[in-house]
Amino acid sequence: MRAWQIAELGAPLDVMKLAEDADRPVPGEGQLLVRVRAAAVNFPDALMAAGLYQVRPPLPYTPGVELCGEVAEGPRAGERLIGTAELPAGAFAEYALMNAATALPAPDSLDDAEAAALLIAYQTARFALHRRARLAAGETLLVHAAAGGVGSAAVQLGKAAGAFVITVVGGAEKADAARKLGADLVIDRKSEDFVAAVRTATAGRGADVVFDPVGGSAYTGSTKCVAFEGRIVVVGFASGEIPAPPLGHALVKNYSVLGLHWGLYVAKDPVAVRDCHDALTALADTGVVRPLISDRVPLSGAAEAVHRVATGASTGRIVVLP
Repeated sequence: MRAWQIAELGAPLDVMKLAEDADRPVPGEGQLLVRVRAAAVNFPDALMAAGLYQVRPPLPYTPGVELCGEVAEGPRAGERLIGTAELPAGAFAEYALMNAATALPAPDSLDDAEAAALLIAYQTARFALHRRARLAAGETLLVHAAAGGVGSAAVQLGKAAGAFVITVVGGAEKADAARKLGADLVIDRKSEDFVAAVRTATAGRGADVVFDPVGGSAYTGSTKCVAFEGRIVVVGFASGEIPAPPLGHALVKNYSVLGLHWGLYVAKDPVAVRDCHDALTALADTGVVRPLISDRVPLSGAAEAVHRVATGASTGRIVVLP
């Protein structure tokens, strides 16, 4: 089969190599062999290639952590599933492995590319907003990197929850994408001070919930415009800078800093993951949730796609179609 492989760590464009005659993976106990229908590109794909992610598969491995696949053999043959790939047999290939216990049914209302992009981003956003921050209708939600994969999911789910959604993006193209997602206010950080804009939009009160997948100056600025008893949910550090916040500031201003590592729920509370999937499927069926797919590329374009996501050059999600 055709499959991308990484034999040494480094930048995706340097270390991802497309093999034309790779061995088809063999499922082990509790695994499913699936034909990859679509594989969504994620920021961790680039971090993993560089050896900078908490998961470090043995070399060589096939990258790609998220997919929509069709079971290729056995009693479940033909089932259309979404989930994470069982590395080292990743999703940037014609065939991959999935965990039989954690793979979820793909919503009929979403095509393969949309379904492939549903799991990680939307589960992350929903757990962050509803389980960690307890976002309520009528509250103000501030979303950083709102035109990105997980940010765009947070915008849609924030609107579905009845929040007033303020978004921060970088550039006119991404601002347009955020408006199309339904954001109530779009702030272009390249031309505006988002702290001042949030204060103005909320009459000085600030944002009740902040969704931050960026870190760095995005986090620091958020502490200056978070409301009394507000909640800042930290979901990642796309800026490459992990803040070291002074806890005295949180004490004086009465706000909470919450962490969200969605992957832990898969191991510690799989029932919650399935319940979340059911809720997201219902929202997809009614059209409230629809992943923003900016580009669908052939298998040969996977390395370039990972590079674009890693450098912040993409909008929404890029999906590889083998």
